[in-house]
Amino acid sequence: MKLLVRATNWVGDAILSIPALAALRARRPDAEISVLARPWVADLYRGQNLVDHLVLYDHLGRHRGLLGIERLARELRAKRFDCAVLFQNAFEAAWIAWRAGIPERIGYARDARGPLLTRAIPVPQPGEIPAHESNYYLELIRRAGWMEALPDIPPIQIRVSEEARERAETFLQDAGCPPGAPRVAFGAGAAYGTAKCWPANRYAELARLLVAEYGARVLLFGAASEAAVAAEVEQGAGQGVINLIGRSAIGDLPAILSRCALFVGNDSGAMHVAAAVGLPVVAVFGPTDPEGTRPLTPLLSLVQRKVACSPCFLRHCPIDHRCMKFVELQMVLDAVRGRLAESAPAAERGADARG
Repeated sequence: MKLLVRATNWVGDAILSIPALAALRARRPDAEISVLARPWVADLYRGQNLVDHLVLYDHLGRHRGLLGIERLARELRAKRFDCAVLFQNAFEAAWIAWRAGIPERIGYARDARGPLLTRAIPVPQPGEIPAHESNYYLELIRRAGWMEALPDIPPIQIRVSEEARERAETFLQDAGCPPGAPRVAFGAGAAYGTAKCWPANRYAELARLLVAEYGARVLLFGAASEAAVAAEVEQGAGQGVINLIGRSAIGDLPAILSRCALFVGNDSGAMHVAAAVGLPVVAVFGPTDPEGTRPLTPLLSLVQRKVACSPCFLRHCPIDHRCMKFVELQMVLDAVRGRLAESAPAAERGADARG
């Protein structure tokens, strides 16, 4: 069987769908599995032994617009897939699979795409499955008949090759980050929207404290859309901060993060990548629900201030952003100190033991 999996477009969702992809691989060992994904997501699956082929959806280039989608459908038709499993919820995912002539098309019946699916799976209702989002993708596999029950999900892991780790180490040292200093990665932005973001001036103050107290190097990560937030942190923090936005590709992110001692950030894709490579994580949550999207790792310190309007899941706060503004600097600093104390030997080695 030739099986096509349409991956999600968000990095965090792609990480959380890995257990479902692994379950599909385990239960269909005979299948030749390809993943259709946008380039920044596809890079996360390289070298993970989960799929046989990566098919890039170049939506900004050759697959742009309606003509580009038709071109992609023709390319997929030529590969003669037997079945498509759609992790992505969008109508477009079903449309492409239908136009590609894939005989069996499995996905959740949502976004008005049910008529394009040969197996339109009912969307789980609240309380039907465990709250964490990783179960949403696993439930699709279960309802498709490929597993009997939802499994207990172990910590999600991404493998990083030694070659990639060595390249990352060279990159970091060239960027001004010596191996002897504890490296603390900051994800101060969030591609989803500003509501997820703890104030940039508090990240800046946290960075100043970590540089003064630990001699740390604070590395700023994020998408290009988060450059303004990172610049505010960098300018407010002063020395010891290295802004890496725009200096590395997302495919390099797992390896670069694997060379750090700790990740501190908002609910974001970078947070999930950091957890998946084994990094201790201090996660600041506000408008989203950690029961649904927290990283699946035992090395998690969750910082949150409960307010009546949270979780709201809005991209931008329409009032005073109290869920994030009420998270005090000391709360995050205490969590960071605890995690750095636990990982001190690894930090002193430049995290050489992590792999």
